Amino acid sequence: MRADEYNMKLMPPSFSPWAPKNTRSKQVAVLMSGGVDSSVAAHLLTEDGWDVLGITMKIPACTTTSRPCCGADAAVVCNELGIPHYYIDVTEAFEKLIIEPFRKSYSDGQTPNPCIDCNTLLKFSLVWDFVEETFGINCLATGHYGRVIKTDNGVWLGRANDKTKDQSYFIYGIAREKLARFVLPVGELTKEKVRSIAAELNLSVADKAESMELCFAGEGDYRAALSDADANQAGDITDMQGNKIGIHKGIANYTLGQRRGIGFAGGEPLYVGKIDAQANAIALGTRQEISSAVIRANKINVLISEEFVAGRLCSGKIRSYGAPRPCKIVKADDTNMTVEFDEPQFAPCPGQGLVLYSSDDCIVAGGKITATIT
Repeated sequence: MRADEYNMKLMPPSFSPWAPKNTRSKQVAVLMSGGVDSSVAAHLLTEDGWDVLGITMKIPACTTTSRPCCGADAAVVCNELGIPHYYIDVTEAFEKLIIEPFRKSYSDGQTPNPCIDCNTLLKFSLVWDFVEETFGINCLATGHYGRVIKTDNGVWLGRANDKTKDQSYFIYGIAREKLARFVLPVGELTKEKVRSIAAELNLSVADKAESMELCFAGEGDYRAALSDADANQAGDITDMQGNKIGIHKGIANYTLGQRRGIGFAGGEPLYVGKIDAQANAIALGTRQEISSAVIRANKINVLISEEFVAGRLCSGKIRSYGAPRPCKIVKADDTNMTVEFDEPQFAPCPGQGLVLYSSDDCIVAGGKITATIT
């Protein structure tokens, strides 16, 4: 992929233009959303002697007006920190690579993770390459909670020190050859410490609430980014054996593992266990019925090749929250992997990430869940 394929454009500097003083090895571009984490990341790098350039992606207009869009706060923070700031217009790329696949995945009955796709396809690929070609900067930083670990044996991507804030699950898609030029300044800190630093600097975003929902849905319900046709085509609700028990209001309104808002009351807790896009039907089952120990994934990105082999014991995550769980790699190649967990995992969702970790909490590989075996 190339930036010119998607009409990516550099916009004029928000304030002063980029005028580095250091050599290339101490120049870094920080992807800034206007949140406290990326803002403090930029400050820490400045304090550490880097020439810092703030970059914000200009994405398609949000569908609600609950907050300013496209990182409006990022430019303000860069001015407060005394560093240059630019927007890169990625509207076309974001629409084609993130929003369109997001909508299609829901219409196909999957549960996509657009944040992983945005990091992998845009931030760590198109945008990074664009910044390097435009400014000559080959190092990139973000405000993600994770760690880049450099040793004599190589460079690894690990979980954050603060496991409650760890975001390594979302960034497994970075190319292995770029890890040495990737910087995660807040990965050693707690969220409380990050906010404390922002408060000490009197940054305007010091008390800004965390971003919890989709940026292109205006931080609101993901359904705001789906078309009416996707969301409102009614169909059958069945049990896991295929017996009709009710009517749903459109498969895009449901995700695997969902319990609330289904519109069906059973005698015991029931969860969405299957989504059949072709039949426009969803199936409900008990927690045991919709749990799986064996999970398959494709679109694999390998960060520790020597650990990504059949028979290797590791730990894995099938969603962003929670600790990695013990598992074994059953199959591993360049395009697919199969993993067997020690215990069945609740509601693995096709479209979400399956991320594997080594015994020392470094990412071995990650991929997109395609299927499960009950």
